[in-house]
Amino acid sequence: MPIIEKIRSIVPEKQNVLGQFVRYIVTGGLAFVVDFGVFAIALYGFDVHYLLANLIGLMGGNVVNYLLSIGWVFSSEKRTMEKHRLIEISIFVLISLVGMGLNEYLMYVFVGLLMIQEMLSKVGAAIIVLLYNFFARKFILFKKRA
Repeated sequence: MPIIEKIRSIVPEKQNVLGQFVRYIVTGGLAFVVDFGVFAIALYGFDVHYLLANLIGLMGGNVVNYLLSIGWVFSSEKRTMEKHRLIEISIFVLISLVGMGLNEYLMYVFVGLLMIQEMLSKVGAAIIVLLYNFFARKFILFKKRA
């Protein structure tokens, strides 16, 4: 059984919030792999400051998140701006920017103030921001189909 089919058989239906949240966690996990990988490469491979490396990683992860959110997580939902793709993307980016700001702030607090290791801080910040991103996207961009 291919891995995609196996995931589909395990993940709840996307017509309910629990199913969407589980799918969002999988989506967030894939986006986080991109985010974390780019962050680590920038931080350790190119010696970029941790806040700038975090921002670069977040941008890569947000592209993956957008594509999977539209196509897999919320595809059963009415997209508020479905016919206005530029506005929809702009709102998605705005929600993402707020999430990125929150992530940057958490990284500053965890690393800069609490002196927690960068990679551990990245994981903690990602978990907190994942919750914000899911609910903001769910209630601002995607509504239940009538």
